[in-house]
Parts: sequence; C-alpha cells; structure tokens
Amino acid sequence: MGVKTAARAGAEKSTQRKASRLLILSTGAGNLTPEIEARLRAVFADHLVIPFDPKADFEKAITPRARIVVAGGDGSVEFVVRKLADTKHPVGILSLGTFNNFALALGLPTNLDRQIEIVKTGRARPITLGRVNGTVFLEACLIGLFGETIALGETLKDRKYGSLATDLAMVLTAKRFTYELEGDLKGSGSAMSLVFTNTASIGSLLPVGDGTPRDHDLEFAVLAGRTRSDIAARALASALLMKHAEEGLGQVFRFQKVSVKTRPRVRVYADNVLIGRTPATVTAEISAVKVILPR
Repeated sequence: MGVKTAARAGAEKSTQRKASRLLILSTGAGNLTPEIEARLRAVFADHLVIPFDPKADFEKAITPRARIVVAGGDGSVEFVVRKLADTKHPVGILSLGTFNNFALALGLPTNLDRQIEIVKTGRARPITLGRVNGTVFLEACLIGLFGETIALGETLKDRKYGSLATDLAMVLTAKRFTYELEGDLKGSGSAMSLVFTNTASIGSLLPVGDGTPRDHDLEFAVLAGRTRSDIAARALASALLMKHAEEGLGQVFRFQKVSVKTRPRVRVYADNVLIGRTPATVTAEISAVKVILPR
C-alpha cells in the first residue's frame, strides 16, 4: 500500500541526515588539476563533496553549523563566503585560483599542504565584510569609472561578449562627478572614481591599499586627478595582462561607515557586480560566518 504510519515516516526522515562537513570543488579553478582533486577527495573523505554551482542551494544538504571547505579561485571562494555571510558556518579556504586576492588578504599561505593543515587544525574567526546599500562585498566597492573599467576587463577576460558593448559604453561615457561624504569621513570634491576596499588588491592583483578582512575597518581612496585613459589603462592592464602594477591608489583613509552622494548619480559596484547608482552607504561589518585561520 502507499500509506505509511507516522512512525515509519519519521524513521525514514531521520535517515536522511544532513552533512556536518562539506567540500565544494570549483573544477574551473586555474590550479585544480585532476590530481589535486583526487587528493582533496581523499584528504576530506569524511566530507560530502559537491562541485561548485552558483545555482545550487547547498545549504539544504548541510546542518546549520556545518563546516564548509571551498577549493577554488576568487570567484567561487568569494561567492560562497558572500552566500554564507549571515550564517554561523565555519569556512575553510583552499585557494587554487590565479590571483586569490581574498585568501592573500587574510594572510593564508599559497602552499596547498599548509592550507590543508590550517583547515584541519586552524581556528574559525569572524572577519570584516563590506556592505554597500545592503550588498556584501569582499574585495571592494567601486564608484564611477574604476568600477566600470574593472567590469569591462572581467567581460573581456571571461569572453562574455554579449555584454561587451554595454560595458564598453559605460567606460567611454564615464564623466567626472562631484561627491559629498558623511559619517566617519567628511568631505567633498570631484573625482572620476571613489574606491572603498577590504583587501590590498582587487581583480587581477591590482594594488589598492593595505587593508585586510582581519582589520575592523575599510579603506577609502579618491581617484581625482587621473584621466579616463589613465584609469582605464591601469585597470585593463591588470585584468587582461595580469600585470600587478607597482603603484597603488595613493593616500587612503580608514573608516567603518560612510555615506556618499554624487552629482550626477554614478554607478556603484560591489566587487565587479553592478548593484545600482549613488547615493550609497558603505559599512564595515563583523561577519557572522567565520573563516578558518592559523592559530
């Protein structure tokens, strides 16, 4: 018969136990070879193993405080951390991408053996995440031309030619704007770009400051005197040529909360994703999610 007793239904439900350990493998990461994948599956044999899929809701398969290990590059690692920003999960990072801005900013080593050791024996600690108008960013909030150029570079690098015309038009039509800051930083002026950072580098290792998510604040810099061609050339060279420029953004200021108004309204990016236009409120927040770091 198709009828189940309550006891039988409950017993079946209890057998569908959720995993307390999860390993997410980003097979598209630059340094995740078949050999390394096989090794990670063996080292983390007690973990549920799934491929990285931004459309999948992996939280349905795990307990509310399950330990999650993500092996991949900036894109997959940062996607997972953003998704889990308001949860209680401890997250271990195995940085296997080309640039690994977030992992480097956290002070994690580049050696895989050492990374595995930290995931196994390290301590889960809260970190600082940035938010702009409620949207989480791990590396930077970019307002104006710098953000538009970084987005264009990502489009070209990833060969997403469907959005090329739109992204290129944003760069070519970007104009200088006036801005007003309120909050921890007060001031006004004109600029081509405003940059709020949580890591020392963004994109393809483009240096933007000295910040780390282990600090309790963010950094702010103004790209005021630079021309459109200068900003575009630096950002595109970094994105496409993998050139880590020696020159940073100049003087930076630390803050925890700043509100920005501009004239005219300017596009705002959280990492390399367009989220809207100014006005914007940028905050540094201690995360609920914890990242496993060296003891």
